[in-house]
Amino acid sequence: MQARPLSPAAQARISQDLLEAVRRDAPLVQCLTNFVSMNYAANVLLAMGASPAMVHAAEEAPAFARVSGAVVINIGTLSAPWLESMLSTAESAGRAGTPWVLDPVAHHATAFRRDAVRRLMDLRPAIIRGNASEIIALAGGQSAGKGVDSGNAVAQAEQSANAIAAARGTVVAVTGEVDFVTDGSRSVRIAGGSALMPRVTATGCALTATVGAFAAVSRADPYAAAVAALSCFAIAGQRAGVLAEGPGSFAWRFLDALACLEADSLTHASPLR
Repeated sequence: MQARPLSPAAQARISQDLLEAVRRDAPLVQCLTNFVSMNYAANVLLAMGASPAMVHAAEEAPAFARVSGAVVINIGTLSAPWLESMLSTAESAGRAGTPWVLDPVAHHATAFRRDAVRRLMDLRPAIIRGNASEIIALAGGQSAGKGVDSGNAVAQAEQSANAIAAARGTVVAVTGEVDFVTDGSRSVRIAGGSALMPRVTATGCALTATVGAFAAVSRADPYAAAVAALSCFAIAGQRAGVLAEGPGSFAWRFLDALACLEADSLTHASPLR
Protein backbone atom coordinates (compact mmCIF):
# COMPACT_ATOMS: atom_id res chain seq x y z
CA MET A 1 0.00 0.00 0.00
CA GLN A 2 1.39 3.40 -0.95
CA ALA A 3 2.09 5.92 1.79
CA ARG A 4 -0.32 8.82 1.86
CA PRO A 5 1.36 12.13 0.97
CA LEU A 6 1.48 14.54 3.89
CA SER A 7 0.49 18.18 3.78
CA PRO A 8 3.37 20.66 3.82
CA ALA A 9 2.42 21.68 7.36
CA ALA A 10 2.42 18.07 8.59
CA GLN A 11 5.76 17.31 6.94
CA ALA A 12 7.22 20.50 8.42
CA ARG A 13 6.19 19.38 11.91
CA ILE A 14 7.92 16.04 11.34
CA SER A 15 11.06 17.87 10.20
CA GLN A 16 10.90 19.99 13.33
CA ASP A 17 10.73 16.87 15.51
CA LEU A 18 13.66 15.31 13.67
CA LEU A 19 15.84 18.39 14.07
CA GLU A 20 15.11 18.35 17.78
CA ALA A 21 16.05 14.65 17.84
CA VAL A 22 19.38 15.33 16.12
CA ARG A 23 20.17 18.06 18.63
CA ARG A 24 19.12 15.85 21.55
CA ASP A 25 20.72 12.56 20.51
CA ALA A 26 23.87 13.83 18.71
CA PRO A 27 23.89 10.76 16.41
CA LEU A 28 27.24 9.31 15.40
CA VAL A 29 27.58 9.64 11.62
CA GLN A 30 30.34 7.64 9.95
CA CYS A 31 31.50 9.32 6.76
CA LEU A 32 33.48 7.55 4.07
CA THR A 33 33.77 10.73 2.10
CA ASN A 34 36.22 12.47 -0.18
CA PHE A 35 39.36 14.32 0.85
CA VAL A 36 37.94 17.65 -0.35
CA SER A 37 34.86 17.49 1.86
CA MET A 38 36.09 15.95 5.11
CA ASN A 39 36.69 19.13 7.09
CA TYR A 40 33.65 21.04 5.90
CA ALA A 41 31.30 18.07 6.22
CA ALA A 42 32.52 17.45 9.76
CA ASN A 43 31.96 21.09 10.70
CA VAL A 44 28.47 21.05 9.20
CA LEU A 45 27.57 17.94 11.20
CA LEU A 46 28.86 19.57 14.37
CA ALA A 47 26.86 22.72 13.60
CA MET A 48 23.74 20.59 13.22
CA GLY A 49 24.40 18.90 16.56
CA ALA A 50 25.54 15.52 15.22
CA SER A 51 28.82 13.71 15.88
CA PRO A 52 31.02 13.15 12.80
CA ALA A 53 33.47 10.26 12.39
CA MET A 54 35.61 10.24 9.25
CA VAL A 55 36.40 6.52 9.48
CA HIS A 56 37.18 4.93 6.13
CA ALA A 57 40.03 2.41 6.54
CA ALA A 58 39.10 -1.12 5.53
CA GLU A 59 40.62 -2.43 8.74
CA GLU A 60 38.02 -0.70 10.91
CA ALA A 61 35.28 0.94 8.85
CA PRO A 62 33.00 -2.13 8.62
CA ALA A 63 33.15 -2.67 12.37
CA PHE A 64 32.55 1.02 13.01
CA ALA A 65 29.38 0.89 10.91
CA ARG A 66 27.85 -1.47 13.43
CA VAL A 67 28.07 1.12 16.22
CA SER A 68 27.22 4.20 14.14
CA GLY A 69 23.83 5.86 13.90
CA ALA A 70 24.23 6.11 10.14
CA VAL A 71 26.86 5.67 7.43
CA VAL A 72 27.50 8.07 4.54
CA ILE A 73 29.39 6.88 1.44
CA ASN A 74 30.65 9.53 -1.00
CA ILE A 75 32.72 8.46 -4.02
CA GLY A 76 34.21 11.87 -4.79
CA THR A 77 37.89 10.91 -4.56
CA LEU A 78 37.49 7.23 -5.29
CA SER A 79 40.32 4.69 -5.29
CA ALA A 80 40.43 0.90 -5.37
CA PRO A 81 41.24 0.51 -1.64
CA TRP A 82 38.51 3.00 -0.70
CA LEU A 83 36.00 1.19 -2.89
CA GLU A 84 36.65 -2.12 -1.18
CA SER A 85 36.23 -0.41 2.18
CA MET A 86 32.99 1.23 1.02
CA LEU A 87 31.56 -2.07 -0.19
CA SER A 88 32.40 -3.96 2.99
CA THR A 89 31.16 -1.08 5.16
CA ALA A 90 27.84 -0.84 3.29
CA GLU A 91 27.42 -4.59 3.62
CA SER A 92 28.19 -4.40 7.35
CA ALA A 93 25.74 -1.52 7.81
CA GLY A 94 23.04 -3.51 6.06
CA ARG A 95 23.54 -6.52 8.30
CA ALA A 96 23.47 -4.32 11.41
CA GLY A 97 20.37 -2.40 10.34
CA THR A 98 22.35 0.84 10.18
CA PRO A 99 20.92 3.18 7.52
CA TRP A 100 23.43 4.30 4.92
CA VAL A 101 23.37 7.11 2.41
CA LEU A 102 25.02 7.11 -1.03
CA ASP A 103 26.42 10.17 -2.81
CA PRO A 104 27.27 8.95 -6.35
CA VAL A 105 29.60 11.83 -7.21
CA ALA A 106 30.26 12.03 -10.97
CA HIS A 107 29.54 8.30 -11.25
CA HIS A 108 28.85 8.67 -14.96
CA ALA A 109 32.31 10.10 -15.72
CA THR A 110 34.37 6.88 -15.94
CA ALA A 111 33.92 3.12 -16.16
CA PHE A 112 35.55 2.72 -12.74
CA ARG A 113 32.98 5.00 -11.12
CA ARG A 114 30.06 3.43 -12.97
CA ASP A 115 31.05 -0.03 -11.79
CA ALA A 116 31.59 1.22 -8.23
CA VAL A 117 28.12 2.73 -8.02
CA ARG A 118 26.51 -0.33 -9.57
CA ARG A 119 28.06 -2.49 -6.86
CA LEU A 120 27.11 -0.06 -4.11
CA MET A 121 23.53 0.23 -5.34
CA ASP A 122 23.16 -3.53 -5.06
CA LEU A 123 23.81 -3.14 -1.31
CA ARG A 124 20.59 -1.12 -0.93
CA PRO A 125 21.28 2.39 0.33
CA ALA A 126 18.43 3.88 2.35
CA ILE A 127 18.84 7.26 0.63
CA ILE A 128 20.62 8.47 -2.51
CA ARG A 129 21.55 12.15 -2.74
CA GLY A 130 22.86 13.59 -5.99
CA ASN A 131 22.58 16.41 -8.48
CA ALA A 132 20.25 16.21 -11.45
CA SER A 133 22.81 14.91 -13.93
CA GLU A 134 23.95 12.18 -11.55
CA ILE A 135 20.40 11.00 -10.94
CA ILE A 136 19.49 11.00 -14.63
CA ALA A 137 22.57 8.93 -15.43
CA LEU A 138 21.86 6.61 -12.50
CA ALA A 139 18.50 5.82 -14.05
CA GLY A 140 20.17 5.00 -17.36
CA GLY A 141 19.42 8.30 -19.07
CA GLN A 142 21.69 10.64 -20.99
CA SER A 143 22.82 13.45 -18.71
CA ALA A 144 24.50 16.73 -19.53
CA GLY A 145 26.79 16.58 -16.51
CA LYS A 146 30.42 17.67 -16.74
CA GLY A 147 32.57 16.11 -14.04
CA VAL A 148 31.04 16.83 -10.63
CA ASP A 149 28.89 19.68 -11.98
CA SER A 150 25.30 19.21 -13.07
CA GLY A 151 24.31 20.21 -16.58
CA ASN A 152 20.63 19.45 -16.00
CA ALA A 153 17.84 21.15 -14.08
CA VAL A 154 16.27 19.30 -11.16
CA ALA A 155 12.92 19.18 -12.95
CA GLN A 156 14.54 17.13 -15.73
CA ALA A 157 15.58 14.50 -13.16
CA GLU A 158 12.27 14.06 -11.34
CA GLN A 159 11.08 11.17 -13.53
CA SER A 160 14.46 9.45 -13.14
CA ALA A 161 14.34 9.90 -9.37
CA ASN A 162 10.86 8.38 -9.16
CA ALA A 163 11.94 5.43 -11.29
CA ILE A 164 15.01 4.71 -9.16
CA ALA A 165 13.06 5.03 -5.92
CA ALA A 166 10.33 2.67 -7.09
CA ALA A 167 12.69 0.10 -8.57
CA ARG A 168 15.20 0.09 -5.72
CA GLY A 169 12.97 0.70 -2.71
CA THR A 170 15.03 3.70 -1.71
CA VAL A 171 14.64 7.45 -1.22
CA VAL A 172 16.14 9.73 -3.87
CA ALA A 173 16.99 13.37 -3.17
CA VAL A 174 17.86 15.53 -6.18
CA THR A 175 19.42 18.83 -5.21
CA GLY A 176 19.70 22.07 -7.13
CA GLU A 177 17.91 25.39 -7.32
CA VAL A 178 14.70 23.68 -6.15
CA ASP A 179 15.29 20.28 -4.55
CA PHE A 180 13.15 17.20 -5.17
CA VAL A 181 12.72 14.23 -2.81
CA THR A 182 10.81 11.03 -3.56
CA ASP A 183 10.36 7.52 -2.23
CA GLY A 184 8.43 6.43 -5.29
CA SER A 185 5.03 7.23 -3.82
CA ARG A 186 5.54 10.46 -1.90
CA SER A 187 7.40 13.45 -3.29
CA VAL A 188 8.07 17.06 -2.42
CA ARG A 189 9.93 20.06 -3.82
CA ILE A 190 11.96 22.23 -1.47
CA ALA A 191 12.79 25.82 -2.33
CA GLY A 192 15.29 28.08 -0.61
CA GLY A 193 19.04 28.15 -0.28
CA SER A 194 21.36 30.60 -1.99
CA ALA A 195 23.06 30.98 -5.34
CA LEU A 196 26.34 31.04 -3.41
CA MET A 197 25.98 27.43 -2.22
CA PRO A 198 27.40 25.82 -5.39
CA ARG A 199 30.40 28.18 -5.13
CA VAL A 200 31.56 26.74 -1.80
CA THR A 201 33.47 23.47 -2.08
CA ALA A 202 31.79 20.42 -0.53
CA THR A 203 28.42 22.00 0.25
CA GLY A 204 26.66 19.11 -1.49
CA CYS A 205 28.87 16.53 0.21
CA ALA A 206 28.11 18.15 3.57
CA LEU A 207 24.42 17.95 2.76
CA THR A 208 24.72 14.21 2.17
CA ALA A 209 26.41 13.88 5.57
CA THR A 210 23.54 15.83 7.12
CA VAL A 211 21.03 13.51 5.46
CA GLY A 212 22.88 10.74 7.29
CA ALA A 213 22.42 12.50 10.62
CA PHE A 214 18.68 12.71 10.09
CA ALA A 215 18.51 9.13 8.86
CA ALA A 216 20.05 8.06 12.17
CA VAL A 217 17.09 9.52 14.10
CA SER A 218 14.45 8.49 11.52
CA ARG A 219 15.26 4.88 10.70
CA ALA A 220 11.64 3.98 10.08
CA ASP A 221 11.12 6.80 7.57
CA PRO A 222 14.18 7.76 5.50
CA TYR A 223 11.96 9.93 3.31
CA ALA A 224 11.21 12.19 6.28
CA ALA A 225 14.92 12.24 7.10
CA ALA A 226 15.87 13.46 3.63
CA VAL A 227 13.16 16.11 3.60
CA ALA A 228 14.18 17.41 7.02
CA ALA A 229 17.87 17.62 6.11
CA LEU A 230 17.21 19.43 2.83
CA SER A 231 14.77 21.79 4.55
CA CYS A 232 17.43 22.76 7.10
CA PHE A 233 19.92 23.48 4.33
CA ALA A 234 17.35 25.50 2.38
CA ILE A 235 16.51 27.73 5.33
CA ALA A 236 20.08 28.15 6.60
CA GLY A 237 21.38 28.79 3.10
CA GLN A 238 18.77 31.46 2.50
CA ARG A 239 19.62 33.20 5.77
CA ALA A 240 23.37 33.05 5.19
CA GLY A 241 23.00 34.26 1.62
CA VAL A 242 21.22 37.44 2.69
CA LEU A 243 24.24 38.55 4.75
CA ALA A 244 27.14 37.07 2.76
CA GLU A 245 29.38 39.28 0.63
CA GLY A 246 30.68 36.34 -1.40
CA PRO A 247 31.54 32.63 -1.20
CA GLY A 248 34.10 33.11 1.58
CA SER A 249 31.81 34.84 4.03
CA PHE A 250 28.93 32.60 2.99
CA ALA A 251 30.83 29.48 4.11
CA TRP A 252 31.17 30.57 7.73
CA ARG A 253 27.82 32.34 7.85
CA PHE A 254 26.21 29.11 6.66
CA LEU A 255 27.79 27.15 9.51
CA ASP A 256 26.50 29.76 11.95
CA ALA A 257 23.03 29.67 10.38
CA LEU A 258 22.89 25.89 10.76
CA ALA A 259 24.03 26.09 14.38
CA CYS A 260 21.46 28.79 15.16
CA LEU A 261 18.62 27.12 13.29
CA GLU A 262 15.67 26.80 15.63
CA ALA A 263 13.37 23.83 15.19
CA ASP A 264 10.19 25.89 14.97
CA SER A 265 11.52 27.70 11.88
CA LEU A 266 10.81 24.47 10.01
CA THR A 267 7.15 24.90 10.91
CA HIS A 268 6.70 28.64 10.59
CA ALA A 269 9.02 29.26 7.64
CA SER A 270 8.82 25.97 5.80
CA PRO A 271 10.21 25.97 2.25
CA LEU A 272 8.10 22.94 1.32
CA ARG A 273 5.75 23.21 -1.62
